[in-house]
Amino acid sequence: MTPTVIVLAVLVVLLIIALPITWKAAVQKKSKEDAEKIGSAEEKARSIIDDAIKTAEAKKRESLLEVKEQSLAAKNEVDREIKERRAEISKQERRIQSKEDTLDRKMDAMEKKEAEYAAKEAELKKKQKKIDELHDEEVKELEKISGMTSDEAKEFLLKTVQDDVKIDVAKMYRELVEQAKNDADKKAKEIVVNSIQRCAVDHVAESTISVVQLPSDEMKGRIIGREGRNIRTIETMTGVDLIIDDTPEAVVLSGFDPVRREIARIALEKLIVDGRIHPARIEEMVEKARKEVETKIREDGEQAAFEVGVHNLHPELIKLLGRMRFRTSYGQNALKHSIEVAELTGLMAGECGCDVRLAKRAGLLHDIGKSIDHEVEGSHIQIGADLCRKYKESPVVINSVESHHGDTEPTSMIACLVQAADAISAARPGARRETLDTYTNRLKQLEDIANNFKGVEKSFAIQAGREVRVMVIPEQVNDANMVLLARDISKQIESELEYPGQIKVNVIRESRVVDYAK
Repeated sequence: MTPTVIVLAVLVVLLIIALPITWKAAVQKKSKEDAEKIGSAEEKARSIIDDAIKTAEAKKRESLLEVKEQSLAAKNEVDREIKERRAEISKQERRIQSKEDTLDRKMDAMEKKEAEYAAKEAELKKKQKKIDELHDEEVKELEKISGMTSDEAKEFLLKTVQDDVKIDVAKMYRELVEQAKNDADKKAKEIVVNSIQRCAVDHVAESTISVVQLPSDEMKGRIIGREGRNIRTIETMTGVDLIIDDTPEAVVLSGFDPVRREIARIALEKLIVDGRIHPARIEEMVEKARKEVETKIREDGEQAAFEVGVHNLHPELIKLLGRMRFRTSYGQNALKHSIEVAELTGLMAGECGCDVRLAKRAGLLHDIGKSIDHEVEGSHIQIGADLCRKYKESPVVINSVESHHGDTEPTSMIACLVQAADAISAARPGARRETLDTYTNRLKQLEDIANNFKGVEKSFAIQAGREVRVMVIPEQVNDANMVLLARDISKQIESELEYPGQIKVNVIRESRVVDYAK
């Protein structure tokens, strides 16, 4: 074994021996340091706990002082409020006591006054009793003087006063009636005259037949066609008769339906301008003319409603209004007449304080039945009323349509105004045209009807045939029979004559006594 190895072995042995010793020393040193640290931490903890206890005790003392101060302040506030309330209660008690004293004084005064009033009442009763006794004595004395009892005297006095009052009332009633009639007549005339003056409308327009002008007489042969096929097609498609005679450069269209006549006129004018006249072309032009007329009818109805300010009409009523453009009565255009009646009714309604819009609506629709009276059975009044009911018009409008010729009784002021406006429009100068022969014949027939009745001395048709004045023989017709005579004449006129508007039958009975002073 070499020395080096020995040295190394010794070192290893020494190292092995030194390691445990060194480790133990290190452990002991570490334990000592840890113990020192633990002791230091315990001391710090005890110090912190002591400081915390001291701080808590200080805060506790501060809190106790604060609570004591707050309780003392609250106690002082409560004491102050109690003092104030006690002072207020004392003040109210003094006030109440003062009021009680005042009431006691008033009660004493009232008791004194009641005693005085009771004494005065007793004295008045004594005086009243004495007055009654004196009155009874006076009545007995008056009865003795007059020879009548008090009831008889009262009845006599009342009767005298009643007779005087009746006379005065009768005079007053007569004066009031006369004044009311005069005022009503004057006001009615003013309203009618103002309405007529303010309503400006066109005069009568001719539309009983339609005449189509031709560029030359050669066109008549083309309209007739080979073996008359063209004219037959036109008449079949339109329902209108074509009258082709010797009238130069003209063809007359005749038909009871004015709308069909207008369709035929437009179609024929289009065919003349086009120049191609054969059945197929005729059918095409008639269909175009029918659409054009329908459009024109709707536009005319809308224009009429807009012109008079009537809105929210049913579309079918607007179409029917437009159809009235082709309807005439005694030469007067039905649509122009309806517009005129609407304007007059509105003007008079404004003067009378009625609903102007409703009045215009009733006036515009009053003759609506005339638009289809050629197609539907019945009078234009009944047809118009049925149409208004069908399209939900108001009861006022329906009654105005039914009553505008007096067939039913009017139930509103507007219905009466429509009657008046219709008569004004039909009777005004230039509204309806009649030939001179027709006019004179009607006047003669009026006089002849009146003259045929027994007791009629003579009769006169006046006011352009609007009135017939009948003079009767006083010995044969008394006052009661005059009423029956006027009614009989009116009924016969209605049954035998045709006339626009209405005719007034005025029966006059006059008795004269003549004497001479010598």
